[in-house]
Amino acid sequence: MDLTHPAGFARAAARRMRTAARAHGAGETGLSQLIEVHAVSGAADALVAVALAGSLFFSVPIGEARSRVALYLVITMAPFALLAPVVGPLLDRVRHGRRLAIAATLVGRGVLALAMARALAGSDPLALYPEAFGLLLCSKAYGVARSAVVPRLLPTGISLVRANSRLVLAGLLLAAAAAPIGGLVAAVAGPEWTLRLATAVFFVGAALTFGLPAHVDSIERHERLSSDRRRWRLPIGRQNLGPRVIVALIGACSLRALNGLLTIFLAFLLRDRGGVGVIGSSNVALGVVIAAAAVGGLLGTALGGRLQGRASLALPVGSVLVSTAACLLGALFYGLPTLLLVALTVAAGQAVSKLGLDSLVQREVAERVRSSAFSLSESLLQLAWVLGGIVGIVLPLSHRLGLGVATGLGVAALAWCLRGARSTRVQLGMSAQALG
Repeated sequence: MDLTHPAGFARAAARRMRTAARAHGAGETGLSQLIEVHAVSGAADALVAVALAGSLFFSVPIGEARSRVALYLVITMAPFALLAPVVGPLLDRVRHGRRLAIAATLVGRGVLALAMARALAGSDPLALYPEAFGLLLCSKAYGVARSAVVPRLLPTGISLVRANSRLVLAGLLLAAAAAPIGGLVAAVAGPEWTLRLATAVFFVGAALTFGLPAHVDSIERHERLSSDRRRWRLPIGRQNLGPRVIVALIGACSLRALNGLLTIFLAFLLRDRGGVGVIGSSNVALGVVIAAAAVGGLLGTALGGRLQGRASLALPVGSVLVSTAACLLGALFYGLPTLLLVALTVAAGQAVSKLGLDSLVQREVAERVRSSAFSLSESLLQLAWVLGGIVGIVLPLSHRLGLGVATGLGVAALAWCLRGARSTRVQLGMSAQALG
């Protein structure tokens, strides 16, 4: 086959991705089917993002008033107000219909993408807001439902961290392949046709969901009996999450806040200074920093997949340590190389910490409240990003001050994580002695 031909290259890449997805027993347990569903979901999300790149929803320029950017950050939290109290308990109640729940979130996103296409075609950009919020909520609900079923599809030779890494990598790679296609369609036919294409891809993902094995929907007898007596609202607290999950959640939220702070602060800083180092254009400098962050996220996901599952608690703590050190270097030696290092390291740390957090929730949280736990973690992670972004808005445009505050946040988070990890070891030791 001629790999220089685009179609031949695409077919070869698809075969290689499918072979990798089925490796180490993933094809027998059904994990490979879930990887395919998530890859298609990632491609559809990329098409939506490309279509909306020039719309009102994503058109808040960096140079506008800080109050407008702050309002945008607060608005992005709106869908998450329903995620933890409503979506999580709802998904926990339909554990016997997990495939249907995942398919429903994909169909819902497809329908909303089609409605957004009609809004764009009718030159009514304000109509995009409620539909985009609904799509974001469905996207997070899909992520919660998908993460909750991973333990049921896990092969014996793969850790939870590695399985999550495969899922995220497949979504990122297919999203990267779909983005230029969406851009081409938008340039030729208009962004509304990119959204219509996204609708078709979402529906394909929903159809693939029913290829998951039937045991995804099964519930053990004792779980079924106990679930009949449970109330609609499931309380999620320390007793449900456990100390190790709480430490991982602190680390992941700290890195998400750090990412939000640096994203907003550096965008304002580079626009104000007109660039950095050898790059005199602020737009080019910002683009290079964003590219470094994207590479960091990809590298962090790949690195997390190569680490042992038992080290999942060390992943968030180690990520906070490395990211804090990078911010300190950026504050002391400001320049393009250190900015790239900060962007790459923090993005990689955020990806690694999220893998560690997800694997701990999947392994240590009871299945009857696992979806609620994932909903809570997603809401807290988004809240952390927004709070970090607000700090980035109010900070004066001084690189030493901004990166110094980021370093201080990292140091505080690291101390909190280490204290929690030490307390966790003590609690586990006492439990082991009691059992002994």
